[in-house]
Amino acid sequence: MSVPSPTIGDFKIRRHYDERTKTWLFSVIDIIAALIEQTDFKKAQSYWTTLKNRLKNEGNESVTKCHQLKLEATDGKKYLTDVADKEQELCIKQKAILDDLKSFLMTLKSF
Repeated sequence: MSVPSPTIGDFKIRRHYDERTKTWLFSVIDIIAALIEQTDFKKAQSYWTTLKNRLKNEGNESVTKCHQLKLEATDGKKYLTDVADKEQELCIKQKAILDDLKSFLMTLKSF
């Protein structure tokens, strides 16, 4: 029996079940795309790369714990992509939201 992939709004989130650890691993780029409502994969990937570098520079452990797995893309091929468990995803989501809030506040300051 196949379990459908979860969605956030119109965004499908790719995932993989790790039998060894008994946890679900979710595509970080898919989560980021849904959070920033970005339908262009390359732009979501670029956003994640920038955020990941910021998190690494801050010493954030959630990024260093990210793994890469081959997940099926929309073209049917499998590519390496960053994946994280629910706990890591929560940390990443919080950071992405805070970064967006900071940018918004900086924009308001300029008025």
